Amino acid sequence: MASTLPSRRSFLALSGLSALSVSLTAACGAGDSGGGPAADGTVSFAWWNIATTEPGKSLFPQISAAFTAAHPNITINTTSLENEAFKSKLTATTSSGKLPDVFQTWGGGVLRQQADAGLVEDLTDLLDWSSRLTPVSLEAYQFDGRTYAVPYDIGMVGFWYNRKLFARAGITSPPATWAELLEDVRKLKAAGITPIALAGKEKWPGHYYWAYLAMRVAGLPALQEAATTKDFTGAGFVRAGAHLKELVDLQPFQPAFLGAGYATPGGQAATMGNGKAAMELMGQWGPSVQKDAGADLGPDLGFFPFPTVEGGAGRATDVFGGGGGFALRKGAPKEALDFLKFFVLENEPKLLASNGYLPVVKGAESLLTDANKKVVAESLTKATGFQLFLDQAYPPAVGQEVNDSVADLIAGRKTPEQVTASITEAAKGA
Repeated sequence: MASTLPSRRSFLALSGLSALSVSLTAACGAGDSGGGPAADGTVSFAWWNIATTEPGKSLFPQISAAFTAAHPNITINTTSLENEAFKSKLTATTSSGKLPDVFQTWGGGVLRQQADAGLVEDLTDLLDWSSRLTPVSLEAYQFDGRTYAVPYDIGMVGFWYNRKLFARAGITSPPATWAELLEDVRKLKAAGITPIALAGKEKWPGHYYWAYLAMRVAGLPALQEAATTKDFTGAGFVRAGAHLKELVDLQPFQPAFLGAGYATPGGQAATMGNGKAAMELMGQWGPSVQKDAGADLGPDLGFFPFPTVEGGAGRATDVFGGGGGFALRKGAPKEALDFLKFFVLENEPKLLASNGYLPVVKGAESLLTDANKKVVAESLTKATGFQLFLDQAYPPAVGQEVNDSVADLIAGRKTPEQVTASITEAAKGA
């Protein structure tokens, strides 16, 4: 997801099945930018999102329709694209100097580049309602004390697991350490159960493993220092790759995982949702995409944080994740920000009730009814440290190299040392 979501992230849901039809006015330059007031007082603006899976696929248009019903002079021209298609299209429009009026963002390095280029609106002095949002939800969109996007979702990556399959393999409780996880993988395989579902084709879900292992082994300060020094060749990062190779060598993933997508038919989410794998490492949106792409595991679905690594500097309460937000292009109509205020503040109950998102509004945690969502929300509340998705936290070229190199490690094409060298080379080049 965007993965993340989620991408990936996903944050979201971060990924989807197919692009929806695009309906954009000529004034919006085929969706690249442009909306604003016309002579007759009408306003139109373009909104790009990644809501191609439920619950966003149904919910986002409902929210948009409610806003335009209350403001008949406003037209919202919506483009919904699958996660990777969205990134590709946004990269192309960014390089041309044009952006949609309102567009999905995960913050971090990509948004910073857009801000540095003067392409996005500085919202700091316009968000007189930002105090109603949780600080952690705003973090990924803030640089040098300025805010460049509005969050609508926040969460973390962890293991979603099938309780029934764990019990069949004789596993009585989720693993707390990396060694225990590896042992559980062996138990699941011995019971004839595929331990882990993975979308090897899309790469971003695989980077979650290396990133979390780097956090657990080297620690969050080491990741932050590496981002500054542009050197990822330290022993802790090499060890992270070595631990991931330990897992890969057990052949824990479903057949043909290297060609599998995330939310595609037969992909990672469907494999997990259909009970054909015991675990997936995914963000808070995981259950909703499982249900959309496969089936609803219901009470059989559980969640546990990424395990600690013996001798590692990281803590179990250091979390890795991100969320979803919307940024405005520089000069977007003021009505676009009115829409985001409506989307986040007035529709937070609907977002949470859909079971696809976690709260960004202070105090909204009490609205959560799903047990697993509550566990994730509580983990975020207790977090001792937070790391944004690496393919979002770093400049695009570096994030892409993390995804590519980790995918090569998982496929057996790179060693742990080669992974760190390639990421370092990309960081220095960026």
